Amino acid sequence: MLNVGVIGGGLIAKEHLQAIQSLDELQAVALAEIDSSKRDALAEEFRLNGYTDYKQMIHETTPDIVIITLPHHLHKEAALFSAQQGCHLLLEKPMALNSKDCEEVLAAATEHNVQLLVGHIQHYFQENKRAKRVIHELKLGELVFINEKRHLNYFTADRPEWFLDPDCSGGGIIMNIGAHCIDKIQWVVNEPFTKVTANLSYTSPGIEGAGLLHMETESGIPVSVSISGYNPVPKQLTEFVFTNGMMKVEIGKGVWVSKGGKYEQVYASNLDHPFQEQLTELVNGITGKAPIENTGVYGKSIIQVIESIYQSDQESRAVRVSHSYQGKGELL
Repeated sequence: MLNVGVIGGGLIAKEHLQAIQSLDELQAVALAEIDSSKRDALAEEFRLNGYTDYKQMIHETTPDIVIITLPHHLHKEAALFSAQQGCHLLLEKPMALNSKDCEEVLAAATEHNVQLLVGHIQHYFQENKRAKRVIHELKLGELVFINEKRHLNYFTADRPEWFLDPDCSGGGIIMNIGAHCIDKIQWVVNEPFTKVTANLSYTSPGIEGAGLLHMETESGIPVSVSISGYNPVPKQLTEFVFTNGMMKVEIGKGVWVSKGGKYEQVYASNLDHPFQEQLTELVNGITGKAPIENTGVYGKSIIQVIESIYQSDQESRAVRVSHSYQGKGELL
């Protein structure tokens, strides 16, 4: 059995702890969180040793795996320290604030021979898995373009303040929610993005609340993404347009494929276990059963696209995504 320590005590930490409870291969042993009320509540609920300092937690409990769920600007430091202690890593997305920091984390994981999985949770939703299968069965013909819509109230009263500080978050709705859109499409079609054009809307310095993105994948598939956080009607919809039909994907609802000009549901959503599947992928990587798909190289690719989105918006023109690897095989 592998022992797990969790750094950070927010909502996502509880999701991870619940997932750990359901897996025979894992046991949560400790939690580090500076907020005493959060730390004490989770430590009591999951019978953990509670710490204020994650470095002390790692030294005293020597976990095999560390799950990092801290504010974005703290990801790199915690990942570097954990890797140096020989802990395998589940690092919540975004991997880091920029691609340079991602490179440092990658180098540390390699140097200390630890497995690194970046928490891009879209890979583990059954709706996205079914969409990926439909695309690669080729029954709908050539994929022509993709439309993605993601609307939610981003500026809620209960959102932690650090999300609205660009020095801590790295950006606004694009860095936090847009990362999911980029990841979902890039993973489902199995191609990296290589070109972006972006127009973003700002209500405060450094924090965008909405955006329109036009992107292209490596093979030239056009993708449009619209994201709004200004108290909109909630929506999470992806439509794939093919030469012989269409496919609609809604997380939590299902997947539909068009036949004769009308959508027919091919998958109805039921109880998903994405956090369990994510941890299973990490365990399989550690034990050598299967390679990790959500690698640090993949996590860095999402940050590179986001960096290009912000650059495009600032320059008001199309920007090439700068990837430091050659070919999609090294990415996916």
